[in-house]
Amino acid sequence: MSKHNNENSIVDVIRVGSRKSELALIQTNHVIDCLKDLYPKKKFEIVTMNTKGDKILDISLPKIGEKALFTQELEIALERGHVDFVVHSLKDLPTTLPPGMALGAIMKREDPRDAVVMSKRMSDKTLHTLPSGSVIGTSSLRRSAQLTRSLPHLEVRSIRGNLNTRLKKLDDKDGPFAAIILAIAGLKRMGWENRISELMELPNEEILYAVGQGALGIECRESDWKILSILEPLADVNTTLQCVCERSFLKTLGGGCSAPVAVASSLIDDDLSMIGAVWSLDGETLIKDTLSTKLYHQDDDDNDDEPPKKCSFLEPRLYCSVSPGKMNETSLLGAEKLGKEVANKLIDKNALDVMSRARDEILRS
Repeated sequence: MSKHNNENSIVDVIRVGSRKSELALIQTNHVIDCLKDLYPKKKFEIVTMNTKGDKILDISLPKIGEKALFTQELEIALERGHVDFVVHSLKDLPTTLPPGMALGAIMKREDPRDAVVMSKRMSDKTLHTLPSGSVIGTSSLRRSAQLTRSLPHLEVRSIRGNLNTRLKKLDDKDGPFAAIILAIAGLKRMGWENRISELMELPNEEILYAVGQGALGIECRESDWKILSILEPLADVNTTLQCVCERSFLKTLGGGCSAPVAVASSLIDDDLSMIGAVWSLDGETLIKDTLSTKLYHQDDDDNDDEPPKKCSFLEPRLYCSVSPGKMNETSLLGAEKLGKEVANKLIDKNALDVMSRARDEILRS
């Protein structure tokens, strides 16, 4: 990355909000390292805190039933000016941010898929060859629904905690878990790729992942154009377009962790496509559709020597809370529209009823 020419004119000490978990700090330090490369004279301070989702570990995420479980405390600090920006796993971030907040950058996505991590006693097995009744751990309704649908002989059970905690539970020789399902991105960032037993693959099904999975989102105040301009070079165009599409899909459905909802998107040249799906909790009902569109996709180097927009960061039009920065807004609008169209196709097939029943079942259980 090239050095920013006028770094001395923008903010002296930048305070960065982060959760306290090891993975969160690894991700936050990665962002800071990228920014130090751009702004070597800047100073960055990490401000850590626990979120509600970190504190409540004995209740499944859907049962807690609140949005922003892993972000609210950080966003309050951001609103009050205690920090200048916050680093999130994008999949933890609601599709609608609090008033005055924006995603200043979505960084290049890691592999968004899920991985199977086997217990040591089952190291010679695969997901498909596990004995009937084997217990698979996951905190995700979408993973649970997909597993139950395709591999009904396995028992899916909730497992909470950070990656270290979940792996410790898996490795407990007296514990119940034969395997757990985790995001590949988190395992890679922790340096635990050797724990990946296999990619999560199910018979006759394309595995879909959580909206934003594998991407890091950097949240800041919408009106803080100085911080927005600092963050803008970190934004990855392809990842941002895909994630805007995915977030638009989820926003239109009104989903979150309280119903099994998942996506898979791709952007090849200018062709953006996305699969979106909703399941019943038992996986028996699946509503799924796909659409694609052609975007006007402007590469970073394709500027035709045009001068940058004047005050490009001042009160921009947001796309599912994503600040456009210097990205082509026609492409962003197209991505946002595609996500909405896929969601509406599912809604026409009664997806909202399926999601509503899932939420009711969770509350009754």
